[in-house]
Amino acid sequence: MLAMKICIVGAGAIGGFLGIRLANAGHQVTLLARGKHLQAIRTNGAKLIESNREIKVNLIASDDPEDFGPQDCLFITVKTPSLNEILPKLTPLLDDNTTVISAMNGIPWWFLQNLKGPLKGHLLNSIDPKNTLLKTLPIERIIGCVVHAGSSVVEPGVIHHASGDLFIIGEPDGKIKERTLKIKESINQSNLNCKITENIHTEIWSKLVGNMGMGPISALTKLTLLGVANDPDARKISIAMMEEAISIGKELNLNIGMTADARVDIGAELGNFKPSILQDLEKGRPMEIDALIGVVAEIGKLINIPTPNIDIVLALQRAQARNLGLY
Repeated sequence: MLAMKICIVGAGAIGGFLGIRLANAGHQVTLLARGKHLQAIRTNGAKLIESNREIKVNLIASDDPEDFGPQDCLFITVKTPSLNEILPKLTPLLDDNTTVISAMNGIPWWFLQNLKGPLKGHLLNSIDPKNTLLKTLPIERIIGCVVHAGSSVVEPGVIHHASGDLFIIGEPDGKIKERTLKIKESINQSNLNCKITENIHTEIWSKLVGNMGMGPISALTKLTLLGVANDPDARKISIAMMEEAISIGKELNLNIGMTADARVDIGAELGNFKPSILQDLEKGRPMEIDALIGVVAEIGKLINIPTPNIDIVLALQRAQARNLGLY
């Protein structure tokens, strides 16, 4: 087995799930966490609850990357607002060979750098307005990752994994490299399902369409994903938003291969699951609005595709979050 030094930047629902599985498989895993979650992991270890078992591992966890040193790879699983906040502290984790796997919701900071078409190399103000993310974590270090799994933090130090275990990874330039194969092997060693794609941009956009179309409606109405799909009014708005995003994707050669109606049905398959943006709302955490919704509106404007439904929901989501001090 190839054991790697892996730091999970953000040991929340997805990061905690992945970190525990990787550590249980024998990798040298460290967790960058904070607050009560960090204290619980330090005191009691990290616990993963699944339908047929529980896994408990003792991991090195800290809120200071200086404690870890250079890593073989970083998995970035924090939300974009948190990444901007901790970015200056990440340098001690990096050496010349460190690979950075961005496993975030929404559009990552590097998305347009290698994307063929009219926006290649364009900077996204809604995500990285000062270009600090791209300067610290440049495209050469990046492997993109799309996670299809449902999990949540049920209490500090405890993750519940409800469904799914698919990790789709890919190089921004579409090539399959030695490092890509190593990351795939490491994830698969952890009894997870990792696949390599030569078109990670389309995979990211496909997941974004679902998250952007259902998550904000869930946060505004408090409906679960199944609830959004089953409520006729919520479903109608969700589909309208997705259709706008699908139109933008087609202009950028990012064809997700399904209708908005079918994409809503896929979300409904998760059942009464609360998307991360609703979980953040309920727990009083900063809400990931710009990387999920704002960026789609921004890209639409750049290529002159109207997004009236997205714009309205974006305004309502920002107003809700501002009122609660979460944006």
